[in-house]
Amino acid sequence: MGQSIVIGRKKSHGFTLIELIIVFALIGILVSLALPQYKYATKKAREAVLKEDLYILRKLIDQYFSDKGKYPPSLQALVDEGYLRRLPIDPFTGSDKTWEEIKEELSPEDILSGREAGVIDVRSGSKEIAIDGTPYNTW
Repeated sequence: MGQSIVIGRKKSHGFTLIELIIVFALIGILVSLALPQYKYATKKAREAVLKEDLYILRKLIDQYFSDKGKYPPSLQALVDEGYLRRLPIDPFTGSDKTWEEIKEELSPEDILSGREAGVIDVRSGSKEIAIDGTPYNTW
């Protein structure tokens, strides 16, 4: 009997350098496509939280006025008097101390009578710009 000669490829036990480069290039392309969408989605989610917080705070300011006939002296008064458990954290500043309180303008008679200006509106303390191009502190 004759000897048989095996001609063929040697069995490979790993990946070639070109295969690894192609895989990493594809991963890089996928990450570069997904990252802007992720950043956009997180910013949009924080904007939704800010809108909801502003809506609730404004609603509670109006409720306070309906109940007491005057505006609250501060946002903290809403917490102190049981309208809120605690002030919400501004999603863009990361603090509950940065809310901008918009106070009512008093007439000279109100000032002479000793009446304090109350909070009629609230805004974010953030200086950042929203997706739609408006500053958050104008919402």
